[in-house]
Amino acid sequence: MKKCYINGIGCISAQNTFDGGFLDEVELNTTDVIFSAKNPDYKAFISPGAIRRMAKGVKMGIAASQYALKEAGVVNPDAIITGTGMGCLQDSEKFLKAIIANQEQYLTPTSFIQSTHNTVGAQIALNLQCKGYNFTYVNGPISFESALLDALLQIETGETATILAGGVDETSSHTLSLYELIGLIKKKHQGPFDVLDPKTPGAVFSEGAGFFVLENQKKSTSYAILEAVETHNALKKSEVALFIDQFLRNNNLKAHDIDLIVLGNNGDVAFDGYYDEAETLFPNTSQLYYKHLCGEYNTATTFGLWTALQILKKQEIPQIFQKNQLTKHPINRVLLYNQYRGKDHSLTLLNHADL
Repeated sequence: MKKCYINGIGCISAQNTFDGGFLDEVELNTTDVIFSAKNPDYKAFISPGAIRRMAKGVKMGIAASQYALKEAGVVNPDAIITGTGMGCLQDSEKFLKAIIANQEQYLTPTSFIQSTHNTVGAQIALNLQCKGYNFTYVNGPISFESALLDALLQIETGETATILAGGVDETSSHTLSLYELIGLIKKKHQGPFDVLDPKTPGAVFSEGAGFFVLENQKKSTSYAILEAVETHNALKKSEVALFIDQFLRNNNLKAHDIDLIVLGNNGDVAFDGYYDEAETLFPNTSQLYYKHLCGEYNTATTFGLWTALQILKKQEIPQIFQKNQLTKHPINRVLLYNQYRGKDHSLTLLNHADL
């Protein structure tokens, strides 16, 4: 079995994560219930004529993937694997509104064509002229982990040598209004919001894109080895510790072997208790959280993975991420745990020690 190295990363989020620094400037927003991603200069990656016709998710995906490929020194990957929970929402809404406005007649197909979930992966491939394996996973909050697992298995079995894997989701006004209506998003008047001390249901929503170059060869740019990814559809809170413990056993590890655990707390008082159960396994381990900076969206774990990889490379944990005040040095093994509303649990294991 070949090792899977993460050799390049690119991230666009509600923070300044695209300039190569590691959150040199941080905006901690505790009042808004929806965060927008910060746009880089897309003209550096996409022609001005094409930018006009692209939804935000497509632009974010192309830019983040190009940055990751450049960092890894890869011109054209063997495969592109993308995860997205909701696809290109803005174009989906445009098409549905046009159906209603035109009474289902005289419709142009452009918005429909650009609204499909595999649009991001397809546009990345067109931009690179990549004719290899191209697949998109649409599995809700584990869409990115599904893409990551596919990539890991292909690298380990030797089917491919270089894979671009990532996740992207964008916001759109009508969909967000529906989320607010059914209580998935917090009420504006209930702020300020504290992710670690939630008082209300729902989460602060956002958007973003994260892409990672996975290869079977170690490089000077390598961040970590991706050792394992596992997902589980539904668990009771009482089953979380067993789920994590069994995952560690399957990888010949114990809880004390983990130097850092990255948790996906989003401030939803009804479901963040799952993370409390996970913490009980790691009383002497550094614990981090990150969604107070990036918000919640189906592929928000791309921001969590980007954060973990930056910490592994720099061997420093910024105070703004710390859930407890414990630190271990060196930081070698990192475990990421995420769930959304009690379902779609995911575990991702990183190893820096064997680089």
